[in-house]
Order: sequence, then C-alpha cells, then structure tokens
Amino acid sequence: MKPFTTLTSTAVPLRAENVDTDQIIPARYLTAVTKAGMGDGLFAAWRYHADGSHRQDFVLNRPHHKGAEILLAGRNFGSGSSREHAVWALTEYGFRAVISPGFADIFYNNALKNGLLPVALPEDTVYMLLDLVEEHPQTRLHIDLAAQTVSLPDGQQASFAIDPYRKLCLLQGLDDLGYLLAQDAAIAAYEQAHARMLAV
Repeated sequence: MKPFTTLTSTAVPLRAENVDTDQIIPARYLTAVTKAGMGDGLFAAWRYHADGSHRQDFVLNRPHHKGAEILLAGRNFGSGSSREHAVWALTEYGFRAVISPGFADIFYNNALKNGLLPVALPEDTVYMLLDLVEEHPQTRLHIDLAAQTVSLPDGQQASFAIDPYRKLCLLQGLDDLGYLLAQDAAIAAYEQAHARMLAV
C-alpha cells in the first residue's frame, strides 16, 4: 500500500448525497477478484451511455477534472452494501482521498484499510469547497495527514479526525497484516524474554 503523507491536488466536485456503493461500482463489476481495471466501472451508470460512450455532462468526464486525486461529495458517502470493490474502484481510478460531511461506517473502514483517506469535514465547509471547485476547477487542495488538516491556497484550513492506529498505517503504507509483520522483531524479542522467564 502506498504511504499517505501529504497530497496536493485539484478535486472533483460530486454534488450528490447518499451516494451508495452500487452507484460507486455497479454489481456487475463484482465478479472481478483483482483491483485491476476496477476504475473503469467507477460511477458507471453515471459516466456512460447504454452504448458505452461517455456522458459529457457527468463531472468525471469533464476535461478540467482529469487527473484530480481528491473527490468532494455530499453527506453519507458510501452507504449501502459492504462491497470493498467500491474503494477499489475509487483508488484504481486515481483518487487518494474523499472529502465529505460524513461516511457510511463500513465504507469508511474499508477505505482506511485500502489506502484511501476519508476526510470528514463540517457540512458548511464541504459545500464551500464544492462551490469553490465548481467555480474554479484549477483550485488545488492540500491534505496533510500528520497534521490532520485540509488547506486552501489562500491559507484557510480545516481539521479532521482519524483513529491513531489507522493514521499510523496510512502514513507508513501498511495494511493490518503489514502492520503485524512490521512488529516481527518486537514479537520475537517478547517471545525470547517470555521463554527465559519460564525457564527460571
């Protein structure tokens, strides 16, 4: 997993609330067992016409949002089923962070475990950012995970909360298994010390 320290990027403004995991990645894509190509299915019902051509009015298809690594969305992002594929689709498309007033719990935890940073900010702040990015698509937001802040070019700053363990894993680029493996030396030292105590 790629470490997440800081990110400076333009953002895609998805002005929608209660975006569920079926809208993020439709069920027909769930037969895949790898992440490869999952980004092609991201918001498929909104991105494509029935013939597979792009809907030019959908925000992801607008040229000035190409390459953005931050998604701005409305309340309750990631509701619905527990499908991990929703996070895979977002990361495979190129997003590294999603900013929303609130996330569904399962989606939030799946995101953290897969290197996608879910940033919960006050609703008025998120809608201010949506307005700003819609009016000025070239605006670059700066996310500092260590400081737990989101900053605007003019110096405005907002703070967000994150579980300390999940923060550490993201900063180091570790999933749960990777974190345990990184403790191998400490575990071995404990086992040796414990064995010596039993031998006394």
